[in-house]
Amino acid sequence: MRGLAQCFWQITLLAVGLILTYGGTKLKGARGVKSPGKTVSVFLMLIWALSLVTFLVAVLSYGTQLYQENLLGTPPVNAVSPVTEISAVVAFIFIVYVSRGHGLKVALVSAFVGAAAAPMIFELPFDLIVMGRTYPPIPPSPILYRLLFFLPLFVVEISTFSLLTLSPIMKLCKYTLFSLAGVFYVFALWALFGFSYPSNFMPLALNDVSKVLSFVTAITLFLGAKTKPEGLSSLATKS
Repeated sequence: MRGLAQCFWQITLLAVGLILTYGGTKLKGARGVKSPGKTVSVFLMLIWALSLVTFLVAVLSYGTQLYQENLLGTPPVNAVSPVTEISAVVAFIFIVYVSRGHGLKVALVSAFVGAAAAPMIFELPFDLIVMGRTYPPIPPSPILYRLLFFLPLFVVEISTFSLLTLSPIMKLCKYTLFSLAGVFYVFALWALFGFSYPSNFMPLALNDVSKVLSFVTAITLFLGAKTKPEGLSSLATKS
């Protein structure tokens, strides 16, 4: 059964990668989105902030129940965080640099939403994959606690993606699709190892490479920020 699941994910992830690669070869120019008005922008920020608080409450509830059931243990060493943090700093600085011609406010807004969305490019497909592989031993219903963790997390990821629309210079280009395809190709290779925790070299390397590619994907959304657009987002241009 486990072998069939690995085969399924390999084929699915490889197929997604091929579709994205094909889309990249067919995409001509860059495609932007209409920036939301000030009211919608504020609502997007509020929804995002609320999703973060909701996820934090869910994690605290999850941890409290683990503690009450005497199931808390020493967490494994997280060797991935340094890569994520360094990539976030590099992405933020790079996006500020390439978008500096649009004004400081636009550059900072673009860098913030780009650096915030980048890890979610990795997390959303990864969480969809591993969600069914987690078995929290928490009575009375392990499935409910799995949903308690992952459903708010999905809201965080999707609402973070929505923040990209706040940048008036964010555009989808062929390099975005190629980079995103690379993420799925690495995931397909990682499926050979069952998406095991990055505690040894190969899973750690695959995790790091796919994470870096996610940040590259986010950066490509701002590569076309060389000429000032006709209209700027209300949130980015108004005090």
